[in-house]
Amino acid sequence: MNTKVDAYIKEHEQDIIKSLQDVIRIPSVKGEPAEGAPFGKDVKRALTHTLNLCKEMGFETTDMEGYIGCVDFGEGEETLGIMCHLDVVPEGDVNEWTNPPYAADIVDGNMIGRGTLDDKGPAIATIYALKAIKEAGLKFKRKVRILLGCDEESGWGCMDYYNAHAKMPEMAFSPDAEYPVVNSEKGIMQPVFKHNFASKIKLHAGTRANVVAGKAVAFVPFENITVNAREGFDVETKAVDGGTEITVRGLDAHASTPELGKNALQAMFEILAKLPLDGEDKKVVDIMHENFKMEMHGESIGLDKEDESGRLTLNLGVMDWNENGIDSMSIDVRHPVVLSGDDVLNTLKNVLKGFEVVSAHVQNSHFVPKESELVSKLLDVYAKREGVYREPLAIGGGTYARCIDNAVAFGCERPGSVVLIHMPNEFIPIEDLLYDTYMIADAIIALACEE
Repeated sequence: MNTKVDAYIKEHEQDIIKSLQDVIRIPSVKGEPAEGAPFGKDVKRALTHTLNLCKEMGFETTDMEGYIGCVDFGEGEETLGIMCHLDVVPEGDVNEWTNPPYAADIVDGNMIGRGTLDDKGPAIATIYALKAIKEAGLKFKRKVRILLGCDEESGWGCMDYYNAHAKMPEMAFSPDAEYPVVNSEKGIMQPVFKHNFASKIKLHAGTRANVVAGKAVAFVPFENITVNAREGFDVETKAVDGGTEITVRGLDAHASTPELGKNALQAMFEILAKLPLDGEDKKVVDIMHENFKMEMHGESIGLDKEDESGRLTLNLGVMDWNENGIDSMSIDVRHPVVLSGDDVLNTLKNVLKGFEVVSAHVQNSHFVPKESELVSKLLDVYAKREGVYREPLAIGGGTYARCIDNAVAFGCERPGSVVLIHMPNEFIPIEDLLYDTYMIADAIIALACEE
């Protein structure tokens, strides 16, 4: 902790709050690529806006063709990277929000909006933390580079581009998980399947593989039917030409914590399995319902494994099914170290008879020893600010830390706090936003500044 740094942050609290509101109001969901905007114009707007803020603060900035932004300050032969991202997952059903998802309204001390916690809030906190250190005149032993990624939620094309065109920092942390320090992350397998056949069904569900499907809508060729969903889900039916439209509503959540959500796609298959379908439609529905049921850990297909890195989670994330069959089905699996990505994919391929693998996004498991300089100093930083020592954590979420051998996640979820990442009404308490700014400043001082 440094009194000059803390004083600067205290004096600029309103600037920090306003800067976060400004960037939340840019709906930076991945869209169609355009020139200079590989992940869509709104993501590029968020990047340009944030880099301009950093430039006004006196930092050197670089826009790497819209893939990722760099903010640089300090000196030294080595670089400390702080890896944030500006893209967000879709807002989902806006009717589930108490306030507009991109209004950045402040209610009872909480800023509500998509990206407030994941990960625009931590990004703004990081920028102001570095600005406070700059203004305090501290000397550096390592350069600091803030990386502002633009494709963290969809495929990490931003980090692939950076790795191909620039040198990775020697050490790094990502403020995109939990305090005190996350030094172990499960492996992630996100396969996409298709299955082409003549179908009488249409079904659309979900927004991203890494989001629990909060809504599913299906057309079935039956009239005057009555359906029921299990407790916790809402279901509606509507007569349409040639049949019935069924809508199931559950609850969005992050795929790494599926127990916090309610998967409407799985609930839909439970309904469809009771209808008098025939042919390939019935075969596919039976495959999906019998093998995945309402489970979250791959129990019925033999994937339910657990070790020190955690228990496997499996999320049916997105499905697009039309008269030509299943054009796309995305699954998110967070697997412990005891299983490999190949183990997971081979099991899914054996279960999904008739399906073809279109692609498979893989992120290997990640671990940095507790005794390393990076982990030990960050644990000390947290302990000094909090007045209590906590052990490092293992999580199912995937952060940019996986991109660098010597990288971990540091913050920004506080122990015991309510977290609505990837859910309706995502929010960050203003108190936490400012707390993160102090904590990240402490981390930069410990890792990049002279003693």
